[in-house]
Amino acid sequence: MKGCPYGTHRVIEKKGMLPQPAWKISNDPQIYSNEILIDVKTLNIDSASFTQIKKQAKEENRTIESIILETVEKRGKQHNPVTGSGGMLIGTVSKIGEDLKGKIDLQEGDKIATLVSLSLTPLKIEKILRVKENSDQVDIEGKAVLFQSGIYAKLPTDIDEKLALAVLDVAGAPAQTARLVKPSDIVVVIGAGGKSGLLTIYEAKKRAGVTGKVIGIEYSEEGCKKLQETGYADIVIQGDATNPMEILEKVKEATAEKLADVTINCVNIPDTEMASILVTRDRGILYFFSMATSFTKAALGAEGIGKDIDMLIGNGYAKGHSEIALQIIRESEKIRKIFEEIYV
Repeated sequence: MKGCPYGTHRVIEKKGMLPQPAWKISNDPQIYSNEILIDVKTLNIDSASFTQIKKQAKEENRTIESIILETVEKRGKQHNPVTGSGGMLIGTVSKIGEDLKGKIDLQEGDKIATLVSLSLTPLKIEKILRVKENSDQVDIEGKAVLFQSGIYAKLPTDIDEKLALAVLDVAGAPAQTARLVKPSDIVVVIGAGGKSGLLTIYEAKKRAGVTGKVIGIEYSEEGCKKLQETGYADIVIQGDATNPMEILEKVKEATAEKLADVTINCVNIPDTEMASILVTRDRGILYFFSMATSFTKAALGAEGIGKDIDMLIGNGYAKGHSEIALQIIRESEKIRKIFEEIYV
């Protein structure tokens, strides 16, 4: 039996919706003729979601495992009901539907990373083997289903698969940076010391060139140290992006009051919208990669201070995004070393 290419045939609640916004979907591992079944090895929960799960576990005196299992049991997918976000996974292709055989560049046994969100991916967890709190990754035994429209990447042979998973999870950030940043631009990256932030800083410096200026803003002392060690940020600012006036003053000083041509928000906590808006010049570009962003706060906040800027929603997909992100790991020994210490 053939299903809808977009997966609507698996939606349980509410019928007529697509799998991502739907509350519940079927995670039955019996696949349709245009689906792919995956033996899952590791989930990479997105940063905003994992931060929220850790906070909830602490507040409710529960384990992270129990919260993840509860979500997947209720919804048929790892779709955080608070943040609305998911993550991605790596695994081995177990079965390819008859209608897809010979039409895609996959064979059973191939190791892949799904490049679509866990918030729309049918997932059945049989057992959680390990939670790595410092990397947002969860090793499991389980099954997942990739729809006909779902995108994926074969895991590279020259990069450790856990490292590749971490990089591919945020591949949209450096890829969109490559599109947005032009030579001589002033670029501000907020949350620059994290996973997506470091990749973005590298790509921003590459695109802005020697005549541009790349400013990394990071809350933690450890994150600032990482940034300084890489040397890819021209200026590193330690600051709290939930305090917009503090950040504005520091960026004004760093840019001689010119502000940013392009601002990229990579944070994993809420309430950083106004800092991002304030540090962007009039008619500049603000790209919200963070899944912790409230687009209501951003839209109404910009209106409230009379700021005329172009604000872009963080689309996790851009053509060639996996290649761009993995190439950074190949090009930069410094970033690769930082990532390997966390993920390998």
